[in-house]
Amino acid sequence: MLGRSAAEGDPDCTEVLEDNSRSILMGIISQLRKDMDLSKVTLPTFVLEPRSMLERVTDFMAHPEFLIEASKQTDPLVRFIDVVRYFLSGWHIKPKGVKKPYNPVIGEFFRCKYNYENGTQAVYIAEQVSHHPPISAFYYGSPDNGIYIQGDLRPKSRFLGNSAATLMEGENHVIFTHLHNERYDISMPNMYARGILFGKMVLELGDSCVVRCRTSDLVCELDFKTKGFFSGQYNSVTGKVKKESTGEVLYEISGQWSDEIYIKMTKATNKTLFFDVKSSPIHPKDVADISLQEPMESRRLWSKVTDAILKDDMDTATDEKTIIEDKQREDTKKREAEGKTFKPKYFNIINNDEYEFIGLNR
Repeated sequence: MLGRSAAEGDPDCTEVLEDNSRSILMGIISQLRKDMDLSKVTLPTFVLEPRSMLERVTDFMAHPEFLIEASKQTDPLVRFIDVVRYFLSGWHIKPKGVKKPYNPVIGEFFRCKYNYENGTQAVYIAEQVSHHPPISAFYYGSPDNGIYIQGDLRPKSRFLGNSAATLMEGENHVIFTHLHNERYDISMPNMYARGILFGKMVLELGDSCVVRCRTSDLVCELDFKTKGFFSGQYNSVTGKVKKESTGEVLYEISGQWSDEIYIKMTKATNKTLFFDVKSSPIHPKDVADISLQEPMESRRLWSKVTDAILKDDMDTATDEKTIIEDKQREDTKKREAEGKTFKPKYFNIINNDEYEFIGLNR
């Protein structure tokens, strides 16, 4: 059941739990301590979004026109601003209410491809390369457009009392190959589920993150703002595009990442529409039918859980989720007993803690 008043902002980020769901959640919460790591806590299926986190990363490939356009720009500042627009365009795709995607199991992978209007294509693949700590490595490549994205997510969950936080560590890097491998380094905001003890549950993005291009000496400092208790609005974001070496502010950004975002030159009075959710259709991804997928591909691996959630059969969803998690624990124990370490299928570990894509033909 969802609810909100028109003044509060986004109806899709709030949720009122039914009594039985609230009691289940309270039973779990009663076992937690403030600042406790939630990575080993099994969450009830009614809080799950029916897709894997590995697939959720594709939200940032939903508006490829921004990156394709950026790759054609000859002005470094215009190009940089287009990359910022690309990053801000990926947050509005989310389920209603307070939901989190499946935690990928080690060795799980998701892959898809994209077909673009200019006749070019792109591929995306993500793999869960570590379980403790959880690390998801991902790669996107569109060679004809000279665009590559590579990075990883390293979420750390914490219980904060009446809220739970997912601290989104890790970075992703956008690379334009035909511009001498010009690279953009992007960090992520954090996610907060508020109102889990009392009140209405709300999912918000919060805290700061940056988009940086060292070769152009440009940085965009973004601040995702959580709604205040008595004032403010949901899903607000502000930002400043700066010349990093001097700190000179060139552009200012403001708006809601779930609706409209605006940009203006620092000394200007009029702002320009930067991104509009309503007029920006989501580009479809091409995913193989489940019957053609490998056992560890996300949609096939979680298919029984997903089917049960979509039928609102939470008992079956819980049973099927437990089967997957128990299998992961058994496989881990077996590897440890045999003195083996897990080796990712699509990524190599470099520099002890970074993951490099090694190709699709594996």
